[in-house]
Amino acid sequence: MADTSSPLSSSAPAPAARRSWADTFRVYTEPASLRMLALGFSAGLPLLLVLGTLSFWLRKAGIDRSTIGYLSWVGLAYAFKWVWSPLVDRLPLPGLTRLLGRRRSWLLLAQGLVIAGLLGMAWADPQLHLNHVVWCALAVAFGSATQDIALDAYRIESADAERQAALAATYQTGYRIAMIWAGAGVLWLVALGLQEGAGDYQRQAWSFAYLVMAASMLVGVVTVLLSPEPVAKALTPARNAAQWLREALVAPFADFLGRYGWHAALILALIAIYRISDVVMGIMANPFYVDMGYTEAEVASVSKIFGVIMTLVGAFIGGVISMRIGVMRVLMLGAVLSAGSNLLFAWLATRGHDLVGLIAVVSADNLAGGIASAAFIAYLSSLTNVNYSATQYALFSSMMMLLPKWIAGFSGVYVDHFGYAQFFVSTALLGLPVLVLVWLASRIRPVPGRP
Repeated sequence: MADTSSPLSSSAPAPAARRSWADTFRVYTEPASLRMLALGFSAGLPLLLVLGTLSFWLRKAGIDRSTIGYLSWVGLAYAFKWVWSPLVDRLPLPGLTRLLGRRRSWLLLAQGLVIAGLLGMAWADPQLHLNHVVWCALAVAFGSATQDIALDAYRIESADAERQAALAATYQTGYRIAMIWAGAGVLWLVALGLQEGAGDYQRQAWSFAYLVMAASMLVGVVTVLLSPEPVAKALTPARNAAQWLREALVAPFADFLGRYGWHAALILALIAIYRISDVVMGIMANPFYVDMGYTEAEVASVSKIFGVIMTLVGAFIGGVISMRIGVMRVLMLGAVLSAGSNLLFAWLATRGHDLVGLIAVVSADNLAGGIASAAFIAYLSSLTNVNYSATQYALFSSMMMLLPKWIAGFSGVYVDHFGYAQFFVSTALLGLPVLVLVWLASRIRPVPGRP
């Protein structure tokens, strides 16, 4: 039972009965946790390839910062995935569902779309065919968002509530490793493919890197084919189209509102802005590296070595201490660290080309991101009803991206007018309301008598 003397300890989900440290760590070796590691990698790979890494590529190709900022709106596909999440939650795919089950069939279809989109981006040159790159990036984002819907439902249905923090941590570890590979890995591959004397920007090097990323999605494809379908609640056949629409579209949202009442507005507000500091800042991070004179090899090395280590440490710490002291306390810690790490980027902007400073800032940023993300995923999972897991989680994770992504679209214009240092300070200040909302949300419990 949680200690009710502190608001942050009375939140949902409260810590379960105290378990030994050996039992806590043993959860991470269970098959469900290991599957989430691989599937988290598959989920995390596409994100940077249509956002941060793409912005580095476009800046190298001579695309201006304002255009890069607006093109980040490709990521709004993630913010609107709740629109088609009821279909993913309830609609069987002819042939595939019979062979693989409802969750795995949608996972495989989504992964195929991501691979196709990445191949299209690899064969395009943004200097000549920017529209082609954008359309392929949209396909990747749509496929990736669909994969997220199915995967979130798969994760929630794969274990009981007590193990969701561990699954969230291993999922987040795989996710962040994939982001390192899609970020630092791409830059490292580009650096390997550069031909001496052929200029600073060479399209064929970027094409090779994106082809490797498309092949890397096979990790998720193989995992889906080898994994069992989770035991899901049987769906009662609808008598007519109106009943199907009511059960698929209305019931998931009515269930959430029924369980939390007017507190649902507060919870949704927290979800909408919890990662706002990270998301808004992240769009301009790679253009910042380019403009500060860091090479692909330098950014790749720093991100690959220090970023990976601190990401793993952060995700592990976030998962473990969430199980020990409760998710809401770690959610507050993550919010403070995420905003604080942006101030370090403001300091770095005053240093010019400072490799040691870059190492320190990237390390701190990845540690903060790992802790915050592990706790946030566990918190979102605790809010869902297993009967509507895909739809409800898609709603939550969509809201997490909508406002931050929209604001991030103007980040290039802001940097052009005020500079990088003031931009990073402003993104840190965006995180202040999050602290208040976490404190308020920690005092909420579902309405008594509701499921």
